[in-house]
Amino acid sequence: MPADTSPDMTTMKVGSRKSQLALFQTRFVISELKKIFTSHEFEIVEMSTLGDNVLDKALSKIGEKSLFTKELEVALEKGEVDFVVHSMKDLPTTLPPGMVIGAVLEREDPRDAVIIKSGSTSKCLADLPNGSVIGTSSLRRAAQLRAAFPTLQFQDVRGNLNTRLRKLDDPAGPYSALILAVAGVSRLGWSDRISQYLEGDLCMHAVGQGALAVECRDEDRDTLAMLANLHHRDTVLATIAERSFMKTLEGGCSVPVAVNTMILDNGVSLHGGVWSIDGSTSLKAKKIVNFVEDDDLDGEPTPAKKCKSNVNFAAVFAELLPHSELIAAERCGRYLATELIGRGAEKILREAKEANNDVNVK
Repeated sequence: MPADTSPDMTTMKVGSRKSQLALFQTRFVISELKKIFTSHEFEIVEMSTLGDNVLDKALSKIGEKSLFTKELEVALEKGEVDFVVHSMKDLPTTLPPGMVIGAVLEREDPRDAVIIKSGSTSKCLADLPNGSVIGTSSLRRAAQLRAAFPTLQFQDVRGNLNTRLRKLDDPAGPYSALILAVAGVSRLGWSDRISQYLEGDLCMHAVGQGALAVECRDEDRDTLAMLANLHHRDTVLATIAERSFMKTLEGGCSVPVAVNTMILDNGVSLHGGVWSIDGSTSLKAKKIVNFVEDDDLDGEPTPAKKCKSNVNFAAVFAELLPHSELIAAERCGRYLATELIGRGAEKILREAKEANNDVNVK
C-alpha cells in the first residue's frame, strides 16, 4: 500500500501496559504504522492491569482470565483509546463483545529459553544439580519440564522481565535458572543471557507466543482498514489454529496447554497437547488441514462468530486473507482439540485446574 501523504493530521490514542516490554512492543507497532500512514500521529496511553498490580500470587491463582488486558479493553470500549497492543499469548480466546483483533504482526521466535544464574558454570537445564530451583510463571512450562527433569524444582516467579532477572541474579536468591519466552528476551536486547533454547520435543510453546496482536472495536472500520496492513499471513493462520485449539479445549493460564504450528504450502499443521500439573500425564496429537480453494463460510458446521464488520476467526479479523485459509486454520485447531477431548483431555484439564490450587506455580 502506498504511503499516506495526506496533509490532514490524525492523532490516534494507543493503549499499552506500562512495562518496558509492553511499551517497546507498542512503539514498534506505531513505527510500522507510521511507515504507511505518514500523516498520522500516535499518542500512547499507559495503564496498569490486574496482572501488573497483583504480584504476591501466581497468575493462575488470581482467578481472572483477562489479567493483562481487561483495563485496556475497558478504555477501548469507552473510546478513551483507538486500539491497544498486546502480547498475543495474553489475550483470551474470547474477547469482550464489540472487540476484535485487527492485526497480528509477524511472529518472533515462539520458543522458550533457559536463562542461567549469572556466574554459574551450568550451560543448560541438564547441567544443573539435583534440587535446583527453576523460576517460571507458567504451568505449561513447569508441567512439560517436570517430566523431562524430575530432579529439578519449579517455583513461581513474578514481576516484569527486569525484575525477574534481578531475582535470578541475586546471590541470596533461590533461583538457579529462569524459563522465559525467547521473544520477550530478544525484544529487550538480552539475547546474550539465553543459555538454552527449548525445542518443541522438550517444551512446546504457549498459544500465540511470540506474536503481537492489536485489538480494536469491531465497528471501527477506519481503524480496521489501517491495522489490516500489519497482518502477517503465516502468523495469522498459525495463531488462529492455536487459539481455536485453546478455545475448544476451554483452556487458559490455569491449565497446561501447549502447541507447535507450521504453515505448509497448502495447509496448516498443528501439534498440540495437554498435561497434568506434575507432568506425569499428557495427551498429544498432530493435525493437518489443507486449504480448499472453493471453501467459504457457507456450510461451516459451527459458524464463525459474526462481528459488525464481517467475520472473525478466534477473534481475529482478517478480511483480506482468503477465507479458505482462515477456515482451514480454525478447523485445524478445533479438530485437534476435539480429538484430544475424545481421548480424555477434559479429565486431565479438570484435574489440573483442581491441582493448581495446591501448587505454587502458574
